[in-house]
Amino acid sequence: MPDTIYRNALFFDGTGCEPVVTDVAVSDGRISAIGIGLEADESTRQVACGGLWLMPGLLDIHTHLDLELELAPELPEVVRHGTTAVVIGNCSIGVTYGNQRRDGEDPIVDCFARVENMPKSVLGKVADACTWTDSQQYLDHLGGLALGPNVIPLIPHSMLRVEVMGLQASINRRPTRRERASMERLLDAGMAQGYAGFSTDALPFHFLANSPHKKSRIPTQYAGFRELARLTGVVRRYGRVWQATPPKDNIFEAFRSFLLTSGRLFGRPLRTTVLAILDLHTNRAAVKLCLMLSAILNSRLLDGMFRFQVLSGTFRIWSDGAINPLADEIPELRALNECEPEDRAARARILNDPEWIASFRHMWLNGKKGLSLARLRRVLRQEETVLTRRLADMMVSECPLDNWCDHTLDAPYQRLLCWQESGGQLGAATSAEARFFETFPNPICDDAAFIVHLLRQWDTDLRWETTIANRNPAVLEKLLFHPLTLPGFNDSGAHLANIGFYDGNLRFLKIAQKQGLQKVAQAVHRLTGLPAEFFNLNTGVVKVGAQADLCLIDPTALRQWNPERTYEFVYRSQLGCRQVINRPKGVVREVMIAGRTAWRDEEYVPDFGQTQFGRVLKPQDHPDEQMRDAAARATAEQNPDMNPPDNAARARVRATYQNVVMLLPQ
Repeated sequence: MPDTIYRNALFFDGTGCEPVVTDVAVSDGRISAIGIGLEADESTRQVACGGLWLMPGLLDIHTHLDLELELAPELPEVVRHGTTAVVIGNCSIGVTYGNQRRDGEDPIVDCFARVENMPKSVLGKVADACTWTDSQQYLDHLGGLALGPNVIPLIPHSMLRVEVMGLQASINRRPTRRERASMERLLDAGMAQGYAGFSTDALPFHFLANSPHKKSRIPTQYAGFRELARLTGVVRRYGRVWQATPPKDNIFEAFRSFLLTSGRLFGRPLRTTVLAILDLHTNRAAVKLCLMLSAILNSRLLDGMFRFQVLSGTFRIWSDGAINPLADEIPELRALNECEPEDRAARARILNDPEWIASFRHMWLNGKKGLSLARLRRVLRQEETVLTRRLADMMVSECPLDNWCDHTLDAPYQRLLCWQESGGQLGAATSAEARFFETFPNPICDDAAFIVHLLRQWDTDLRWETTIANRNPAVLEKLLFHPLTLPGFNDSGAHLANIGFYDGNLRFLKIAQKQGLQKVAQAVHRLTGLPAEFFNLNTGVVKVGAQADLCLIDPTALRQWNPERTYEFVYRSQLGCRQVINRPKGVVREVMIAGRTAWRDEEYVPDFGQTQFGRVLKPQDHPDEQMRDAAARATAEQNPDMNPPDNAARARVRATYQNVVMLLPQ
């Protein structure tokens, strides 16, 4: 008899087919039967699913959870959101080769601290735990952790370069022929061991964090095209995935690099997925350029296999003073970011430097007034930078004046102008605000001087947020369903204090829900079966014999959830720091990983975090996975008649659902 039966669930199998009302049985960690009225006995746990959605566990295809795995391998924030598989080792950085501490170098801290905005105290604890020295030992290590979700590791290019060349050499010179050959051998070994692919990075604001390297970018960015072509050739030969980020300010360099996906030019298409396509608030042409590039690379002429990743929600970031994930894009803010987060004195010296002030003012005010090309580009939303420079876009989250919180910085700026023009008679909302206004230059002149003064006075005590991309729901929906994109990018585990995208997959389901079950089925497929197929993984589709990774969703709670109002900034004891999270209440009713329930009714099961639930997922063609495939086929052959209802049953479900939706409040 089955261990668990989900009864009368509205079942999405992950293939994109419309759902059916059916039972799904789980035995010994696998799906053992799908059908109506499945038999059970007193030992079977039966879950009543009337009105609930049952689907494959969701995939997060771009994370930096490599680090959290060493401190909290159950990855609780991931699992509670219905995600049962995560891709790690992205953006060319990871812990594949251990801590790589040699000759006084500390690559994990150096590479992650600024790129992913993580406290060095957290990174140091992680590096201390990374005692292995090669990629096979890392897989063995992962296999011994009390994993929550399944993990899908990539070989990270920066760490590969460090392993062969050392950190100092990897950012200061080209590799020798012997060193390039050594990188190819190590990458080949990783592919043979079962890594899902290879990651690189070319974003121009990814810098190292330790002296004397603070003005240098991470090692992958010093690789030439020949090195990249040779290494991706290894990945191509195995049919694995190249995950990349583009040189965003150089469309021609991006096109040349991504031509590596072409099967026409290189004999076989290279599976290539790129972070990311965003509807930027400062540059509305970015989306069109990305889609055009993708169409060209995937055309019959080039025969590529290229997909941009899509974030499923608004791109909201928090800044502590000038510190945020994108500040290194702008040289003036980069100078502040080069200081240690706790070194207020160093930032104060910069903020009082006349040369820096002049440079900052030029940057901040560029294109805001007068007639110029910069002004035209700003009006047309064709700016080069990602960060907005509008006070009306900057919402205060925390600061020493309570009445500023939950309002944009434009509001106190306007009150300050009024206060100064009236000689201190009007404008100030409180006596405390009036006293603070007395500290400003009078007259303040412009918003550049306002921002500089705030940073001098409050530094990181000023915490503000802004949405830099995906503000237009119609554009976002188009991107999520576009055939040349892959949703599921959440950047989970990165930028602990600055972004919280764990809920991205659920946001996509919510967007689809408004248009009916067919769209929900497509969204489920794009979050499960589609990325699993792209990464060549044995997951993402619920069928007899498959590993039982399942997610149970309450569609009523999903409809009522407002994802813009459930952000929290909480202290995570396992990490030893505060983190931005977003926890929708009641949406994910249950999560099962490898046949074991991990999350149920807003609680983790007692042994979650103590014993292993997930495992390392390797590509389907790897011998380890082929053995599991054989077991899956055997299970399916034992239950040949246990299949989902036919298309007529799907049509009945569709009609019933549409009638119910018409009665629900919108």
